[in-house]
Amino acid sequence: MRKLSKKRTKKTGLPSGTLVYTGEKGDEQVKIHVIDFDETNIQELELVSVDACIPYKDKPTVTWINVSGVHNVPLIEKLGECFGLHRLVMEDIMNTDQRPKMEDYEDYLYIVLKMLASGKNGEIITEQLSLVLGRNFVITFQDGIAGDVFPLIRERLRSGKGRIRKMGADYLAYALLDAVVDNYFVVLEKFGDKIESLETELIGDPTQETVQRIYQLKREMIFLHNAVWPLREVVSGLGKHESTLIKEATAPYVRDIYDHVIHIVDSVDIYREMLSSMLDMYLSSVSNRLNEVMKVLTVISLIFMPITFIAGVYGMNFKYMPELDWHYGYSAALLVMLAISVFMLFYFKRKKWL
Repeated sequence: MRKLSKKRTKKTGLPSGTLVYTGEKGDEQVKIHVIDFDETNIQELELVSVDACIPYKDKPTVTWINVSGVHNVPLIEKLGECFGLHRLVMEDIMNTDQRPKMEDYEDYLYIVLKMLASGKNGEIITEQLSLVLGRNFVITFQDGIAGDVFPLIRERLRSGKGRIRKMGADYLAYALLDAVVDNYFVVLEKFGDKIESLETELIGDPTQETVQRIYQLKREMIFLHNAVWPLREVVSGLGKHESTLIKEATAPYVRDIYDHVIHIVDSVDIYREMLSSMLDMYLSSVSNRLNEVMKVLTVISLIFMPITFIAGVYGMNFKYMPELDWHYGYSAALLVMLAISVFMLFYFKRKKWL
């Protein structure tokens, strides 16, 4: 079962700014992918060392450096020093359980949020994305667990369609954030399909597996809630922030992301309420089924009570009892029992107890 929070015991007792990777992945090679572009030209390449990133710091073109894998402490430290990142920023980049937030360091903005994806079995996979926005560069740091949601952004950059290559680094940062938020809708749509299927099963014939799936979805909803709610504050602050790094032309697009996040938050709240009501519905269904069983057993008991009484009276074996020597006594007793049973069934039906 997936844990709701990751252990951070690796950092216990260490001073602030100590670079320690807190994730679970640490054997894969870190990949540095660079796309450098302006309105007319674009260059795309894979770098084998951090030193190759240094020329892009002060280039007049816009540069997107994507780092896949944050477990290599020396590499992250060297890249951070190259672009003047604060020690605490590098620490947050390597802390893969960081709460979504935005911080302004004047020369750059640091944003951290969660990327969501659907796993092979339909479970929700969360991966941290750290984004650094400078005047002419954007650096993204991914843990590299499930890939990213930026293929369309790369395709738009290569094709030169739209305004993405005509605008600056701030618009590129907006496009990356927008791609992450848009993928939330994809995950929520699949989540909604699972809830709808589960609701149909719940109304039809709920089983013990049904309630287990409900609890599993409730846990997944906790991950969604933890990823989305703080993001609302991040995007809202980003839209209202008076930073020179975000141009006036880009501000309306950032505010549009906020509208999308509000929609996602509302959907998450609705799904949480639906799951809670479905759990109540399951418990009510189980209780109703138990009541139906008890009602049938009660009716059977009531029908057999007079029959048992008659059989008990004539089974006492006293020598002097009426009808013991009667030739038709046995048949008459059976007919009386049958008549009582039919009468009680008819009476229960008329009272709508059955």
